[in-house]
Amino acid sequence: MEFLATIMLEPVLGKALWLWLVFISIVIALLVFDLGVLNKNDHEIGVRESLVLSALYIAIAAAFGGWVWWYLGPTPGMQYFTGFALEKALAMDNVFVISLIFGYFAIPRLYQHRVLFWGILGVIVLRGIMIGLGAALVTEFDWLLYIFGGFLILTGVKMLFMGDKEPSMDDNAMVRFLRRRMRVTDELHGNAFFVKQPDPKTGKVVRWATPLFLALLMVEFADIVFAVDSVPAIFAITTDPFIVYTSNIFAILGLRALYFALAAMVHRFHYLKYALAVVLVFIGGKIFWNQIYGKLDPAISLSVTFGLLAAGVLYSLYKTRGQSVEKQA
Repeated sequence: MEFLATIMLEPVLGKALWLWLVFISIVIALLVFDLGVLNKNDHEIGVRESLVLSALYIAIAAAFGGWVWWYLGPTPGMQYFTGFALEKALAMDNVFVISLIFGYFAIPRLYQHRVLFWGILGVIVLRGIMIGLGAALVTEFDWLLYIFGGFLILTGVKMLFMGDKEPSMDDNAMVRFLRRRMRVTDELHGNAFFVKQPDPKTGKVVRWATPLFLALLMVEFADIVFAVDSVPAIFAITTDPFIVYTSNIFAILGLRALYFALAAMVHRFHYLKYALAVVLVFIGGKIFWNQIYGKLDPAISLSVTFGLLAAGVLYSLYKTRGQSVEKQA
């Protein structure tokens, strides 16, 4: 028992092993509950169900944040909630891109949750690798924070001047690359990612990927692209891998539940991108302030981040009042 207790107290990336195990256990329990109970069978998730599930995930994330605040202290607690709010806001653009992917591959709502569920497993692993690597690099080379800060400021300025320019899936290089390297069927085969069919050249039965699997790969690729923004942004708030990873993953878990509501209402949050751009500039500037003048009070960072994002949401809802929820195909 003493040996086990000693192992549990061993630090892993700056925190005791048991803290990581508690977090991982919560994530696994949520995924099992989601797939094994809530979505045991494929079904269309409506806006109401999406909002209810999202509220549940946000409540769990907030409870975990409250526990972090109580156990680790007010500063890590504020950093957790700041990172959580920032990741949620950054993921808004991700929702729009995922919606484009589903539309491009003609993925019906019935199977979209399946893609998002398996996608989140990849995200958990990929974010863990990126955050672990980022933490190691920042610890070894603290001047990288200046690069992160400059990158966030440039990203924020770019977002401010991009206006309403929207990405397109037409003639996408990644889709062309995947289709050249894989056998892909022309149509969906239910909820299957792979099927066995004869090769038209040889007549031999071989494994083919379906458009559903291509959509999954594109969702994973989109998250990698968006992680290039979100990971430096959260490292600008804290370099504690535990706070960075837990706030990121809880925000992403909840986003998957919220996707079906956001995809139908994304047009109502038009001005949020401008508020988010200002937040990125603020956080990038905060890095330079911290490195030159000393740490900015986490309460100020939390208040400014929440205030700007809330202003963007409220102004968007005010400007788009009266617009109906769009029905997703």
